Amino acid sequence: MNIAIVTDSNSGITQQQGKELGISVIPMPFMIDGKTYFEDIDLNQKDFYQMLASGADISTSQPSPEAVTDMWDRLLEEHEAVVHIPMSSGLSGSCQTAMMLAQDYEGRVFVVNNQRISVTQRQSVLDAMAMAEKGYTAEQIKTRLEETKFDSSIYITVDTLKYLKKGGRITPAAAALGTLLRIKPVLTIQGEKLDAFTKVRTMKQARSIMVSAIQKDMETRFGDKEGRHTYLQIAHTDNEAAAMELKEELSREYPFFEVHADPLSLSVSCHIGPGSLAVACTKVLDF
Repeated sequence: MNIAIVTDSNSGITQQQGKELGISVIPMPFMIDGKTYFEDIDLNQKDFYQMLASGADISTSQPSPEAVTDMWDRLLEEHEAVVHIPMSSGLSGSCQTAMMLAQDYEGRVFVVNNQRISVTQRQSVLDAMAMAEKGYTAEQIKTRLEETKFDSSIYITVDTLKYLKKGGRITPAAAALGTLLRIKPVLTIQGEKLDAFTKVRTMKQARSIMVSAIQKDMETRFGDKEGRHTYLQIAHTDNEAAAMELKEELSREYPFFEVHADPLSLSVSCHIGPGSLAVACTKVLDF
């Protein structure tokens, strides 16, 4: 079956990478000081963090219905079906919007709601491609990805509480106290929501706790202590040196798969700020 795979830029897949892989990537829109920008079109990582540091008023949005359906329409001229893999429905309304729009396509567009974001969303896209190449139907791909939606974990630590306060995720009083005590929260995404996991005083402690949490998930949830059936991934916000250092550490301990590292999507970065570090694991999908 001739199937097109679509995702959004929250996956970390760039426009160039999408072209090389044969994947269509919808850029996420941002409002910055009243002007609309599109990720990896006219807004790159460097410019985004410069604007963030300058105090620009930045807010995220979801792709317009027209941007989504125009892409589907183009793809369906040459493909029998579309598998659309947006960011988690718990973090954005773009998934629900796409599901609503797909109702008008008479079973030719299948929107995957499997609660993924960033590097774990990227892996779902790669898995969808592999299944399509093996002859799975679009409906079968959607079903398999949604059946395994809880087979991943992400742990994130932030360097500053400023952006969590700005986004209303913590109160100004909590942010002030946390800054005074130099608290580094560790957050987690397992399923729909971004939740608190624990609090530490240093980035070194945060990194150690995140790695330990991932190791526990691999052993207890996935039954894979040695990492023979689990992908390990790293993401960061303008913190590449720390990400590469952690990648080297995990690669030595878990040599069975390449540890993938990517910048976090700008939609997440907007809410947590620069200097963050994330560790993720995704169970290898059997198909």
